[in-house]
Amino acid sequence: MIMIRVNGLELQATEGGNLLEVMRAADIRIPAVCFHPALKSATGICRLCTVEVALPGKAPAAKRACLVKTVNGLVVQTESVAVQAAREKAMRSLLKQAPQAERLIHLAQEFGIRIDPAPDGCIRCLLCERVCKEVVGAGALKAGKRDGQRLIEPVEGRCIGCGTCANICPTHVIRITDEENVRTISIRGEVIGRHPLETCEGCGRRFATPKFLEVTHERAVDHHPDVKEHHRWCPECAKRLSPRVSGTLTRRY
Repeated sequence: MIMIRVNGLELQATEGGNLLEVMRAADIRIPAVCFHPALKSATGICRLCTVEVALPGKAPAAKRACLVKTVNGLVVQTESVAVQAAREKAMRSLLKQAPQAERLIHLAQEFGIRIDPAPDGCIRCLLCERVCKEVVGAGALKAGKRDGQRLIEPVEGRCIGCGTCANICPTHVIRITDEENVRTISIRGEVIGRHPLETCEGCGRRFATPKFLEVTHERAVDHHPDVKEHHRWCPECAKRLSPRVSGTLTRRY
C-alpha cells in the first residue's frame, strides 16, 4: 500500500490505482459523467473530474482524476482556483451539447460550477412585447431581468388570449394550447394567460376568448356605433354567413 494526500487528508491506496475510484471510496466527491468502473479503461472525455495533482519532484498540474494512477506521495487538490476554472470550462462545453440535461445542471449546482443560463429559445427581438402593446393594446408582455438575464415576461391579468404574440414570434417559443375548452398561452413554460373559449354560433367550434371578443366588439362600436345585432362567429363562418344578415345591420359612417 502507498500513501497519498487529498486536500490535506492522508489516504491509503494501491499503487497504480485509479485516483477517481480511490477518492470515491474515501467519500471525496468530485463531478464526473463519463466514467464507469465496469469498463476497462477511462477516457476523460467529460473533463469534469479535473483535479490539481503534484507528482513527486514535479510542479502541480491540472489532470483528469480518472486518468491519474496513484503513486506514493501524490498530492491532490480538488477545490483549487485552477480546478474550478477547468470544471467551469468543461461544464460549459457539455451544456452546449445538452443544454437541458438535468444531471449536468444538478452537478453544476452541487459543486458550485458557474454556468451560463440555459438557452430558452427566445432571441429577445421584442416583437411580441411591441405587437402586444402597439397593435393589440393589451400590454401583456414586458422586457425584464431575472438573475441578471434579460427576458420577456408576462404582465399578470393583461393577456386577452388573442395569440398575436405567438403568431409573430420568429422562433415559436411562445405557445398556444387549446385543451378542454381552455386556451393557455405560455413562454418558457410560464403562463402568459389562461382563458375559456367561446363557441361559434355558426359551426359550434370553440374559437376565441371572451376578452378578445370584448376588445374586438369595443373597437367595432367605436368605428360603427349603430351596429344593432352581434354574432359570435369564427372567421370562417363570418365570411360564409355575413352576406345573409347584411340587411339586418345598419352602420353610420
